[in-house]
Order: sequence, then C-alpha cells, then structure tokens
Amino acid sequence: MTVDRSAHKRQRINAFNVFILIFVGLGSMTYGYTASIIGTTLGQPSFITYFALDTRPNGTDLIATTNGLFQAGGVIGTLLLPVVADKYGRKWGIAVSAILAIISGALLTGSTHIGVFIAFRFIAGASAFMVLAAVPIWMNEVVPVKMRAGLVDIHAVLLVLGYFIQGWVGYGFFFWTNGGENSWRPPLSLQCVWPILLLAGLYWIPESPRWLIAQDRLDEARVILDRLHSDPSDPENEYARAEFYQIQKQITLDKTLENSWVAMFRKPSYRKRAFLAIGTTFFIQCSGVLVINNYGPTLYKNLGFTPEKQLLYPAAWLTLALGTNLMSIPLVDKFPRNKWLAIGILGCMVCLIVEAALVAEFVPSNNTAALQAAVAMFFLFQLPYGVCLDGPQFAYLGELFPTHLRAKGVSLGVAMISFTNIIWLQAAPTAFQNIGWKFYLVFIIPGTIGGLVIWNFFPDTNGMPLEEIAALFGDEHEVAVYQNEINANAQLETRCCVP
Repeated sequence: MTVDRSAHKRQRINAFNVFILIFVGLGSMTYGYTASIIGTTLGQPSFITYFALDTRPNGTDLIATTNGLFQAGGVIGTLLLPVVADKYGRKWGIAVSAILAIISGALLTGSTHIGVFIAFRFIAGASAFMVLAAVPIWMNEVVPVKMRAGLVDIHAVLLVLGYFIQGWVGYGFFFWTNGGENSWRPPLSLQCVWPILLLAGLYWIPESPRWLIAQDRLDEARVILDRLHSDPSDPENEYARAEFYQIQKQITLDKTLENSWVAMFRKPSYRKRAFLAIGTTFFIQCSGVLVINNYGPTLYKNLGFTPEKQLLYPAAWLTLALGTNLMSIPLVDKFPRNKWLAIGILGCMVCLIVEAALVAEFVPSNNTAALQAAVAMFFLFQLPYGVCLDGPQFAYLGELFPTHLRAKGVSLGVAMISFTNIIWLQAAPTAFQNIGWKFYLVFIIPGTIGGLVIWNFFPDTNGMPLEEIAALFGDEHEVAVYQNEINANAQLETRCCVP
C-alpha cells in the first residue's frame, strides 16, 4: 500500500512542544539514573565492604540478585502500567512511576541490611520500567508526524543524561574518603531528585489529546492539540484541525474494537503487532548494552584496569552515549524504521565479535595495546547503539499500536526489555567468572539473527499518522479516514475511505 505523506512535510516543530518533551524527560532521567546507579554502587569498595559481599560465600549471587530482582520488578510494574495509563490518563501513569521511584530511592539509601536493599531494588525496578514505558506512550501521542521519532528520541537523550550523571557522580564519590563505610549512600539518594522535580511540574503539562478524545473531553483535546501543533506559517491552524478531525474519527471507530490483553493475542493483526514489539526489544537487548552498562566496572576489572579506571571508563562511555543519542535526533526520520534498527543491531554485533576475540586472545595478559583495543570496542559500540537503537525503538513501539492498545503494546515491549535482562544480568557475574569471553556469544548469535529478521520482515512506519498504521497490518477497515483525504478548507469533509 502506498501512502501520501506529503501533507506532513509542511509541519513545523514549535517550541512549546519541545519544552514539554524535555520537561517530561525528567521521567526518562529517573529511569536512566535508577537503572544504572547499581553499576556505580557495585564499583564502590565501601558498598562491598558494608554488606560484606567480598567475604560472604554467596556474595556473587547476592550481587547478581540486586540486578535480577530489579528487572523482575520491571516486568511486573510495566505490565501493570496500562491499568493506570488507560483509565486515569497518560500523565497519571508517569506520576505513579515517579512516586514509586521516590519511595524506593529513599529506602535504598537508608538500607542497613542486604535483604532490605534487594527488596527495594525490586520496587525501584517497577518504578523505573513503568516510567520507561509511560514517557514514550505520552510522547508518541503529543508529537506531530513530522520528525516523530526524532522528537521521541528526546526520551532516550534524557535517559542517557541520567546514566551520564550517575556515572560521573559515582566516579567523583570514589575519591570521597571522609564518608567511610557510608560513602555509597549519597549517589543512591540522588535517585529521588529527578522524580521530585517531575512531580512538581507535571500538573501544568498537557494530557495526551488522544486520551482526552477517548474520554469524550473534546474541547480540552482541541485546545491542547492546537497549542502543541501550532505553526506560524499556518495562522488558521488548519493542519492541527485536520489532525483533530482524523483522531476523533479514528477513536470513535476504536471504541467499537476490543482492547483487552486477550484480544491482543487472539486477533491475528494485533497478535502480529505484539510479536513485533516483543521481537524489537528482545533483539535490541541482545546487543548486551545493559550488561556493559551495569557491569562496566566488573568488565574493566576483568581487563586488568585499576579501581579508579573501572569507574572512569563507564563514566566516559556514558558521556559518549549522550552524544550519539543527540546525533540520532536529526537522522532517524530520514530512513525506514526497520532498516535503521537492523543496521544498529548488526553494528553492535560487529563490535561484540571483535571484543570477544580480543578478550579470548589477550585476557589475561600484559598486552597494553590489546587491552586498550578491548576498551575501544565498548566505546565504538555506542555509535550504532546510540544513533540507531536507543531512542528509535520507543518511537517504533508507539507507532505499532492503535490508541486503544498503545499503552498495553508499549508496555509489553518494555516488559520484554526487563524480562530479557533478568536472564542476562542474573547470569553475567557467574558467566564472566566461569566462561569468560564465551558469554559474548549469547548476545552475538541471536543478535545477528535478529538484525537480519528486522531488516527483511519488519514493517516501516516512518512518516505515517498513528491513525493510519492499521492499514500496514491488513486492517484497512479499521482506519476511519486518511489524512490525505481530508480537506481542511472545506469544513474537514472527507471522501470515504481506503485509497
């Protein structure tokens, strides 16, 4: 099917839309900081000593559990998110996630027993992955078609900013010698800052106009959509009104369709979308990015670097990640979605293959050049991951699903991230200890297969209104009206229906 996308090329991005995306990105920072602070914490000698993880016979297992339970909380929390986001609004989905992040951050900081610490890592995981899904659900529904993935990529940029801050905070606190056995606590306490700031201003952030229309709050939705997509070159806001008309017609139709979890897997076209979402995030997690991030100090320790460099290199790695995510914003909407994702995954696989070869051949050894090359591969890894995968995956997840299933669909894809990482992160400490470089094969083999599958079989959703993507899955009868058929100058009348 060929879709006329020329109407959307006239759109311009307005400053208000960008501002609110950046502000809600405090939720993205919440995820980034919360998910990655464990890497810094495990790299702090004071934390290891405080909980005697270096002398306990099960110390390695407890370290793995701090990551495993975080991811388990992520699965459960994310799958519960649609209950809030569909019934009470996309903003409430973000707010509940932020509240849980504050509670878990405070109690992690005050933990005096490893059991308490591990328990609240579970709550932290639920909050982090809930907000990881809640923010892009809202973002996908408030940005215009033009540069949709680039704008949703703000989510990934600020997510990585959270990583970046924790990396340098952790490195700085390594040199704080006056803190004694509690020097690991202040970095953890900063987990609370970003969600507190988010909650302080969330009241003034507009709700998703699509969710408002679904609740029959049409006047509110029209005002918000006009403001979000206003364009100085279009003083009558004709495009925004045409968009409102299309969304209203589509949601009227969507209300007649099933929206349960059962329906997502019973109806073939919905089931295909669900498997595409699961496949997208699974194959991207096969890049091994969370293992590199969360066990950065451990990886550099295995390469023979000093404790200082074990914290310095991850911080520098995250600095590079911030740059590569920014590079993605102007590029991602210029290429087919599936090809862009596939290139990213296959690029990551090339880096891991070289890394595995270097570790297999030169670790342990005194070959400085080889060890530096192994570090360089981790840094080179950030180019395909940050530019092609980190942010674009969230736009793609939001594009795959209609409004009445979007919260469930995006949550399903994000839950797959945490489910996959339960396996990777729980296994990583033992795997690196016992099989070394061979653990990289666990990522390389499925990741390479996944990149080829995405290139050849996944659909391209770039440039299509969210209300029209059903046609890609054979559901032309579930598209109420096509944007190129709407005549804004003639009271938004339309011909019916399928081109």
